[in-house]
Amino acid sequence: MKYVIIGASAAGVNGAENLRRLDKTAEIIMISEDSHIYSRCILHHYIGEIRNIKQLNFVSEDFFEKNNINWIKNKKVIMLDENNKILTLNDNSKITFDKLLISSGSSPFIPPIENLRGAENVVGLKTLEDCSAIIELGKKAKNIVVIGAGLIGMDAISGLLHNKEINANLSLIEMSNRLLPLQLDKISSKIYEEKLIENKVNLYLSSKVLKANLNNENLIESLTLEGDLTIPCDLIVVATGIKSNTDFLQNTKVEFDRKGLIFNEKGETNIKDIYGAGDVSGRGPIWSVAVKEGIIATSNMVGIERVMDDFFVCKSTMNFFGIPTLSLGDQSLYENTEGIIIEISENENSYKKIAHKDGYIYGAIIQGDLEYTGVLTQLIRLDVDISKVKKSIFNIDYSDFFHLDANCEFQY
Repeated sequence: MKYVIIGASAAGVNGAENLRRLDKTAEIIMISEDSHIYSRCILHHYIGEIRNIKQLNFVSEDFFEKNNINWIKNKKVIMLDENNKILTLNDNSKITFDKLLISSGSSPFIPPIENLRGAENVVGLKTLEDCSAIIELGKKAKNIVVIGAGLIGMDAISGLLHNKEINANLSLIEMSNRLLPLQLDKISSKIYEEKLIENKVNLYLSSKVLKANLNNENLIESLTLEGDLTIPCDLIVVATGIKSNTDFLQNTKVEFDRKGLIFNEKGETNIKDIYGAGDVSGRGPIWSVAVKEGIIATSNMVGIERVMDDFFVCKSTMNFFGIPTLSLGDQSLYENTEGIIIEISENENSYKKIAHKDGYIYGAIIQGDLEYTGVLTQLIRLDVDISKVKKSIFNIDYSDFFHLDANCEFQY
C-alpha cells in the first residue's frame, strides 16, 4: 500500500505517524512546501525571538527515519488526477498513490482593499517565511500596523512587542468593538485591551480600512480608515482570516466549498481513497482537533473505523501578557441564540461565563484561574445535563461526579 500525505503540519505529521503505527510495511510519502516541521501555534515566539526554529519543532529529530517516511520538502502539489491517482508537483514531477490524505492547510487571506494586495510591505502570518519577512521588515520599520485582532493578529502583536530589535510604533485595527471577537466577550477582552494600551499599542476598534496609500516606490505608506482617518505604516501584517489551500482541486470532482475541503466525521471526501484533515476544511479547527482529524482519517485509510464526535471545534486557549484564558464556542454565534441562558461568576482572580440551553453547554469563557476548566471539560465530555444541577454550576467539583444512580445518571 502506498499512502501519500499533502501537508506537514498538525494533521499531516500526526496522520503519518499513525499510519506507520498501524501499517508497518506501507510506503508513506509526505509532500509539503515547508522545509522545517514547526508548530504554527507558537510562531509569535519566533517573531519575538523567544524560540528558534529547532524549538518550534514538535517531532523528534529522527522522526522521518524512525517512521520510514519519505518527506518531499519545498514542493507544492499543483494538480490532482483523482481517476488515475496521480499528483503533479510544481517541478512537473508525478507522484502516484493508493490512498491520499489532503492536509494542505490554509494561507492568509488578504482582503480586497484598494492597493493592499501585491505590495511588498504586506505580510500574512502563517509560515516561517512570513515570520522572517516580518522580522526583517520590522527592524527597519517606524510604523507597523496589524489588521485583524483575532488570535493570529494578537499573536503578531505579541511577537512584535517581544522582539527587542523592533522599535516601531505599533497599531492594531479591528472591525469589531473588541479584541478576539470570536473567542471573547467585552469583559474578558477588556483586560487584554488594557495590557495593549499599557504597552503603547494604538488600538482602533470598530474600525474599517478603506484604502492603502502607496508611495513612489509602490510601497504602502499609510492606511485610510472610516471617518477619514489616516495612519502611517511601513509594514502591514494582515490577520483578517484564512483561505484553504485547495487550488489543486479546481479541475477535479473532489468536493469543496467556499470555506474549504469537505469531508465527513471519518475524514472521507466524496472520492474513494481520498481523505481530508485539518485546516484545509476552512472550518477553523484548532491544533488539537487537527491532530485528531489526522489520526482518525488515517485510521480509516487502513480500515480501522473511527469517527470525530467529541470535540468543540471552536476551542481556544491563550495566554497573552501572562493572563490565561479558555474559550469554548463561537461567542458571536451563541450570544445571538434564542433562549440561551448566560451565567457569570466574577472575582478579582477570575472571570467565568457559561452559556447553555436545554441543559446543553453552548460555550464558555474562563479567564485568570483556569482550575475550573477541568470540571467544565468533564461536564461537556460526559454530556451532563446541567439543568438537573441543584447548586451553582460554578460550584460543581469532582466529588459530584461520583453521584450516580442505578442507571448511571448524574444526581446532585
